[in-house]
Amino acid sequence: MPIDRANWGASPLGKPSVQPERYDPTVLFPMPRALQREALGIEGALPFGGVDFWTAHELAWLDPQGKPQVAQGRFRVSAESPQIVESKSLKLYLGSFAQEKLAGSHELRSRIESDLSAACGVAVQVAVWENIAGAGIAPLPGESLDEIAIGTDAYEPEPSFLVAGDQETDETLRTALFRSRCPVTGQPDYADVMVRYQGPRIARPGLLRYLISYRRHPAFHESCVEQIFLDLLQRCRPRCLTVDARFLRRGGLDINPFRSNFEPPPSENARTPRQ
Repeated sequence: MPIDRANWGASPLGKPSVQPERYDPTVLFPMPRALQREALGIEGALPFGGVDFWTAHELAWLDPQGKPQVAQGRFRVSAESPQIVESKSLKLYLGSFAQEKLAGSHELRSRIESDLSAACGVAVQVAVWENIAGAGIAPLPGESLDEIAIGTDAYEPEPSFLVAGDQETDETLRTALFRSRCPVTGQPDYADVMVRYQGPRIARPGLLRYLISYRRHPAFHESCVEQIFLDLLQRCRPRCLTVDARFLRRGGLDINPFRSNFEPPPSENARTPRQ
């Protein structure tokens, strides 16, 4: 999906950037969600609820004596937030703490929570894990589609692959074969994707071909997940639907959009083994 580059004049994405040496919240670049949602035909009330889970693997600061400290950050942003933060600007912002002396992880958490909440327009929940070894790791639930034998040469989203029959079912399916591309830099974005639904049984080969068809598609993580949700809802008519994607990290950040019309987001975002 093409983006309106006229709105990206101040964004650091795709440009040479200087890493701030000290704490600098001004580098955060908020993006209106409406820009991508209008392109998907979403206007007014959202057809889903959900959150974006972000994991920051490269989080560091100095204690009052100047000794480096490291941790993992976890951020939870409501899908209803009017804005999200562009990922490169978030990396620059988090990196600006590396030479900042702080009283402890509680001060770090407080600053990040305040700055991200201001940028996103809603309260953002922030957790800082100093015991990184204790962070949860688990595969996405569901039955894998990845051993299904298919042939395809479609690498842009093709909703016509989605077909549902008359038989009712309640199932959870997943794939590790998903890939899209950053719409600005063209870099690949790999992910594990889970689809949980109740309703007419979706043909599995077609679902796998559809998810694979994003392979050359230029769109941000959140937009990919919302397009998958809308296409499944419109083509297959499930009564209940959840789409959960766990993208692999780039630059120390992984982004994990969760969208559903029937179940709440998980209270904790366990990383997949690939993450």
